[in-house]
Parts: sequence; structure tokens; C-alpha cells
Amino acid sequence: MEYDERLALFRQTRLNPFDRGEEEDGLQEGKMPPQQEARPELFSASRTHSSDRTMDLGLAEDHFSRPMGSFVASDIEQLKLAIEECKKLILELPEHSERQKDTVVKLIHLRLKLQELKDPEEDEPNLRVLLEHRFSKEKSKSVKQTCDKCSTIIWGLIQTWYTCTGGVPSEARQCDYTGQYYCSTCHWNDTTIVPARVIHNWEFEPRKVCRSSLRYLALMLPRPVLKLKEINPLLFNFVEELVEIRKLRQDILLMKPYFITCKEAMEARLLLQLQDRQHFVENDDMYSLQDLIDISSGRLSCSLTEIHTTFAKHIKLDCERCQAKGFVCELCKEGDILFPFDSHTSVCNECSAVFHRDCYYDNSTTCPRCARMTDRKQEEESDVKDA
Repeated sequence: MEYDERLALFRQTRLNPFDRGEEEDGLQEGKMPPQQEARPELFSASRTHSSDRTMDLGLAEDHFSRPMGSFVASDIEQLKLAIEECKKLILELPEHSERQKDTVVKLIHLRLKLQELKDPEEDEPNLRVLLEHRFSKEKSKSVKQTCDKCSTIIWGLIQTWYTCTGGVPSEARQCDYTGQYYCSTCHWNDTTIVPARVIHNWEFEPRKVCRSSLRYLALMLPRPVLKLKEINPLLFNFVEELVEIRKLRQDILLMKPYFITCKEAMEARLLLQLQDRQHFVENDDMYSLQDLIDISSGRLSCSLTEIHTTFAKHIKLDCERCQAKGFVCELCKEGDILFPFDSHTSVCNECSAVFHRDCYYDNSTTCPRCARMTDRKQEEESDVKDA
């Protein structure tokens, strides 16, 4: 085939977009362009394709093919119909296929468009009442995230939130206990001592907290829930008052066995002097926030020292039964009767025998009472074997 014939055939099968004006002139004069005579269906197909592109849903970023014909998003009803057809098509298409994925993306775009056109009052009320707070609805324009390469929409977000109308929106108040922000209805600028600042910084300056935190801290104030040895054991190295209180509490725990076996102490109800701080006769490592506040102010040291003196006086001076439960230092066999809560004594960890502190640390041998108990046990075992 010669070159001119091939060129003419090529021109018959291709449309030149720059000849559109000449085509229209030819149509007005009643002449048919040769291109349309050769391939009439091509022009109509091009017209249909162009029509499909003009009937886009306003999502210029979407370059995917349409899942079912062309959807006209002129109003909400047509968008709802388009969404339903997309749902049906997703169920009919092969699972995990590319076409199904494209249809899912199209469904997301249609729902975003529908959400933008919807009246906000159709889904949610503009005012809600919750826990005596009135929340009014706020809404902003859609925020869309697009692909950095092809500008296709990846996801979209309709930002809607509720604002408490009881307070001034510009006056956000932070709660020092929770770290969150509250309106003036929920946060009255009340001040209280925050436990975390006490435990970690030994700081007792009142801080602003919200109403709910204020009530919670007031409820937890007398409860012994703070285990300082686990939360911040280094605090005892810097606060001398804590060391003093810990020693008094340890002494009281050593006095407790005397009282629960002493009839006079039970009748006098000596342990009830600590009824406001019951945990002091149960352990020596749990503290309440009120304990720490009283330690800082010095009130707890004074009251606990007075109770400690009363307890020691009963055991060492007033009660003969309690005096009979004292110890004699078996290392030096000298001095007065010793008690485990005396400041100049040491207690054996094995048998709880009490010795002078100097005698106990100067003596390199084992505890005499432990040695005596060991010998007695061995004698009993040997007697059993001989029998």
C-alpha cells in the first residue's frame, strides 16, 4: 500500500480535536466530514465518554473508573441510590479483586459527599444534655487526605464535636491532678494538695483541680494507700521527719503484742488512741495523704511521740505482767530489763531475743539463745533415737 493511501486511512480512523470548528461549519452547510463517514460510532463513543466525565460527583481527585455507569450527585436522594448500588456491586464482584477495591473507594467518596450535603439536624441534635451539662454541636468543613503522587483521596473526615455551653470556650482550665482541661462549670478553680507532688517533690502547695478531682482527693485523703518504699524510697534520705515517724511506728508494732496479751491494757483500751490511724497498728510502710500533710506540719510527730510515751510507760512501769516479759542481755548479763522497742537495744532476727546494741555488735559469736535452742533440739533428737 502506498504512503498516501495509508495516510488517508489513518486520518479516517482518527479524530482531530482541532478540526471541531470545521466539522460544525460543515454540518451547517449540509456536508459530512470524511472522518465521520468513515467511523461514525467513534464520535458517538467519544461523546459518551466525555458525557461521563462531565457527570462526575465533584471529586476531581478521583481518577478511578465508575463502578456502575455514571452517578449524578445532584441531590441527596440520588447520592443515596448511588451508595446502595455501590453496596450491591461490592457484594457481586470477586472478593479482593482490584475492581472491588476501586468500588469500595468510590463508596467512601459517595458517603463523604452525602455527609457534606446532609442537614446536620437529620443525624444528631444540635443540643445534648449529659450529667446536667448542656453541650451544643459544632461542625467544620471536611478534612481530606490525598495521595502525594496522584492526588487521589485516601480518607476524609467530617469534624464534629460538642462544646459545653456552661463555660466560656476561650477559658480552658487545667486540672493539676488529671492534667486535662475543663470548662468553668466543671472547674471552679478549687485548690488542694496533689499527692504526686508530695511524694516526688515533698511539695504541699495547693494546686487548682476540677470538681471531680477535688471530691475524689477529699475522699482518699485519710485512706492509707501510699506505699512510699515502693513509689519513692529515696524520699526517706531527704526528709528526716519521715525517718522519725517510721521508727515510732515500728516501735508501736513491737508494743502491740504486749497489749493484746495484757488484761489491763485491753480494759484501758490503749490501742484505741490510734483509732484515727488504724493502719499504724497494722504496718509501718503505708501512709495516707493526711499522714504526709501532718508530718510536714509537725502535728503527727508530736501526737505520735505522746502516744509512744504512754505505751512505753504502761509496759515498763505501770504493768507488772508486761514488765515480766522483758529481756536480760545474755551477752553481758548486766543492766536493766530490756524491751525490743528501746532505742539502745538490738533484736535477734531468729529468736527475737533482745540485747544491748553494743554487746550484740561486738560479739562475734552466735546468739546465745539460738545456740541454746539448737543444743536442746539436738538432745531431744538423740533421746528419740536412743529410745
